Amino acid sequence: MDFDFSDDQIALRDAVQKWVEKGYGFERRRAIVAAGGFDRGAYGELAELGLAGLYVDEAHGGLGMGPVEAMVVMEELGRGMVLEPLAQTLITSGVIGAYGADDVKAAWLHRIAGGEALVVLAHQERGARYRLDRVAATASSTGSAWSVTGHKHLVPAADQAQAFLVPAVANGKTALFLVEAGASGVRTTGHPTQDGARAGDLVLDKAPAVLVSANGQAALEHAVDIGIAATCAEAVGLMDATLAITADYLNTRKQFGVPIASFQALRHRAADMKMQLELARSMSYYASLKLNAPADERRAAMARAKVQLGQSMRFVGQQAVQLHGGIGVTDEYIVSHCFKRLTQMEMTFGDTLHHLGEVSARMQDTAGVFA
Repeated sequence: MDFDFSDDQIALRDAVQKWVEKGYGFERRRAIVAAGGFDRGAYGELAELGLAGLYVDEAHGGLGMGPVEAMVVMEELGRGMVLEPLAQTLITSGVIGAYGADDVKAAWLHRIAGGEALVVLAHQERGARYRLDRVAATASSTGSAWSVTGHKHLVPAADQAQAFLVPAVANGKTALFLVEAGASGVRTTGHPTQDGARAGDLVLDKAPAVLVSANGQAALEHAVDIGIAATCAEAVGLMDATLAITADYLNTRKQFGVPIASFQALRHRAADMKMQLELARSMSYYASLKLNAPADERRAAMARAKVQLGQSMRFVGQQAVQLHGGIGVTDEYIVSHCFKRLTQMEMTFGDTLHHLGEVSARMQDTAGVFA
């Protein structure tokens, strides 16, 4: 099996890597955090690179690429701790492309691909925890027109988005709707998250909506799985950068007249960080390769990947802070931001404990060992 990237994938990775290095340095990120956690200009630059259209067909102005290309991109964005929610764009463009009617695709995909419209998934509700089958929002129809009522929490860039993908119960089962931010009955509030990004609440009161999929449970699960794969890839890039920063510090910081990298105990801890990174990388590849598999197989793969990534993120982040000592928790130093970002990603789209339960629930009698 060939795990080498193609020439096109390498070129895409290099383009994103150059943008991160030259256009999204740590100081720019700090300025974006201070300004609220989202920068329309930075998001526009991502769109100019074509990244907002990765999952959009060429017929709608996109690149028509797949999960491996998305993984390559998200790794590089993770390396730079980019705050702008490109993962949400992958989710919504992928779901609209897979489940939306032709008129919905025509109305939104070219706007998403061009960066004109930021569309995000608004699915989390109080009390649901990470369960996707618990939806309190409701939808009702009058003829062919739909309206949605509900309250969604922790919506990425809620007060910056132009539209939302919203699951709601219609006729006794979950359906997926698209709601425009400027529609009547729509209210958003924004707040910073612990990693410096932006999220908020979405309150809908009989807000006009467009039906994207009557089979909303399947569409919602697919949306979250796209998000998990993107988050895994982003985390690998950030862990790689965190380890590199830590190794450089160990080789620079001196005690007793020698670099602390010469201390055997610290070398062992750095080696353990590298091991966790590589375990995470292999499971991130696994998640991306399974993203187009049948639903049951895909869901099981995403849960397995998120368990390993969650364990690795927590370990690498904590060890990086410990190996740096006091400077590792200061706001002025980059490692504290790496740690906060990894901590938040560990809880995004379901934390490690939740996905451990998902893995357990999907085990067969043989647990896959003798199958």
